[in-house]
Amino acid sequence: MVMKSQNFFEHPVFALGFRAFFVLAGLAALFLIVFWNAMFKGSATPDVYFSNTYWHAHEMLLGYSVAVISGFLLTAVKNWTGRPTLTGCQLAGLCLLWLYGRILPFYAGWLPDALIALVDFSFLPVLAYQVSKPVIQAKQFRNLVFIGLLLLLALGNGLIHAEMLGLQKNTAEIGVQLVIATIIVMILIIAGRVFPFFTERGISGTLIIRNPLLDSLSIASAVAVFALQMFGVSGTLLALTAILAVAANGMRLSGWYVPRIRYVPLLWVLYTGYGWIILGFMLTALSAYSVILPSLALHAFTIGGIGVLTLGMMARVSLGHTGRALKASNAMAIAFVLINLAALFRVLLPVAMPGWYGILIYVSALSWLAAFALFIFVYMPILTSARIDGQDG
Repeated sequence: MVMKSQNFFEHPVFALGFRAFFVLAGLAALFLIVFWNAMFKGSATPDVYFSNTYWHAHEMLLGYSVAVISGFLLTAVKNWTGRPTLTGCQLAGLCLLWLYGRILPFYAGWLPDALIALVDFSFLPVLAYQVSKPVIQAKQFRNLVFIGLLLLLALGNGLIHAEMLGLQKNTAEIGVQLVIATIIVMILIIAGRVFPFFTERGISGTLIIRNPLLDSLSIASAVAVFALQMFGVSGTLLALTAILAVAANGMRLSGWYVPRIRYVPLLWVLYTGYGWIILGFMLTALSAYSVILPSLALHAFTIGGIGVLTLGMMARVSLGHTGRALKASNAMAIAFVLINLAALFRVLLPVAMPGWYGILIYVSALSWLAAFALFIFVYMPILTSARIDGQDG
């Protein structure tokens, strides 16, 4: 009997964008924090293209976070448009481009800096092009907003590289701010689309009433806060705008909330993630008057908002698109608690216990690593095996 050999690119991990990129994101979340902790303590001093601080910011935002965004958009756009997105060897090629962006900075001195920058920078424009094709073909022009956001991320990345290459001065910080702002705004837009739907699906008999005006105010107020920060505006104007963002987003989230959410881990993790974003705006208002350090608001947005929400979204999307029941395992429920503890130890406890700052960062890193170790343990088999219902994807 002749056995038919399977093409490597026909492996289930390349069947749809979320599979490959969520695997990469989960592994990156582990490696990047382990390596950053070693750099932070001085036990690892590699010759990297980026300075240490910018390497950490760049890789967590334009490495880990962008991998999650890539997996989500390549999957969601297929659903929205009914048209195929990258699979097989093309998806593998895009993953390889992302991976080279993570590896090549460690070859500084061996490879030209311009080549390192070009490889990393090229990923987002290529992704934007691939996502835009089915959107334009289906004439779903409202979804072009995501193409614009991907290009804004590319602009932020370009500003970081411009300073690293010596082409400009003092642009890397603005680039990081632009990337964080863009990711948060993208999350707020996506939340309006999926939170009510996920809540209705997760809790039977629930009907969420959408409020388009409040949706627009929530996003616009967030954009205003980030714009003021990028233009160096602080004090009363920034504080009042941040308070408006707190109020608008708080009302928006409470309008979707139903008490039974607390019994559904796949839902409460998303709502707590959004809560960290609201807290980020609250801390921004306090930092405008120098009551707290701006870095605490920053990490409320990143570890709390981006970290918690991306873990929750990967867990929910992976189950739904592999034909499995939409129920988190006990291990993942623990992971959701751990990722929130990582944010708590990094953002809130340093305010109460500033003398324990170094220990709190270490515990935060351990909590993060434990959360993503559980994610890889639970989801690697799911992401690398065929759908259990026999469908494509």
